[in-house]
Amino acid sequence: MLALGLLLLVTSLPGAQAQTYPALAGRIVDEAAIIPDTVKVSLDAKLADLESKSGIQLVVATIRSLGGGDIETYANGLFRKWQLGEKQKNNGVLLIVAPNERKVRIEVGYELEGTLTDALSKVIITNAIAPRFKANDFGGGVERGVDDIITVLTTDSSEWQKRPDLRVVSNDGNPDEIFLAAIIVIFILLMITSPGFRFLVGDLLSRFFGGSGPTITRSGGRWNRGAATWTTGTTWGGGSSWGGGSSSSGGFTGGGGSSGGGGASGDW
Repeated sequence: MLALGLLLLVTSLPGAQAQTYPALAGRIVDEAAIIPDTVKVSLDAKLADLESKSGIQLVVATIRSLGGGDIETYANGLFRKWQLGEKQKNNGVLLIVAPNERKVRIEVGYELEGTLTDALSKVIITNAIAPRFKANDFGGGVERGVDDIITVLTTDSSEWQKRPDLRVVSNDGNPDEIFLAAIIVIFILLMITSPGFRFLVGDLLSRFFGGSGPTITRSGGRWNRGAATWTTGTTWGGGSSWGGGSSSSGGFTGGGGSSGGGGASGDW
């Protein structure tokens, strides 16, 4: 009887029950039925194009309930269940919305954590998604969020200068803090996306701490630092440096990827 009582106690604890997840029926799994059909059509085309050109598997999911748990744990479990992204690259992304709990999260695969950082994921949620969700425009919030995620994943630093909304953490709070946060985000972004910027920073630091440093020149879209040469910008489309996308003849499936919990969450 004691053993039976302990078993009943353990299985009644939160999280003891096996979590159930919706099936991966496509790039958009709208279990909560909050995304208009017209938006789904537009989104599906964008997500398919992203995967075809880059191999990055971005999936949107809305769920009826988190079952009393937190969205971070649920999102990571769902990501791993669906195995988003290519197995060898772990280049999947999950945008998940739990409207009943008013929670949203961007879950990022291992390979993309250096590009779609926690900070940038938070910026996208705060500036692009949450304001539209507050106005009950779920379709608009999801679409804008997807657009910004794709922008982060596919454009070089020059494009970011045209998107101030992706460089400001919040419209609320102390103006000095907002400005500082914007500067930090811009610096991180340039360090991630621009090899030329990284080497320029390194060169300035070497000069500051002593020594003349190597000469840096740029010719024909290429930066040259001593004997090192590297290209700038992202090749996109035909003949690109991106890997080929995954496909399945038996319907849409994950590619075997995983996530270690990178990304950001928010509410509205």
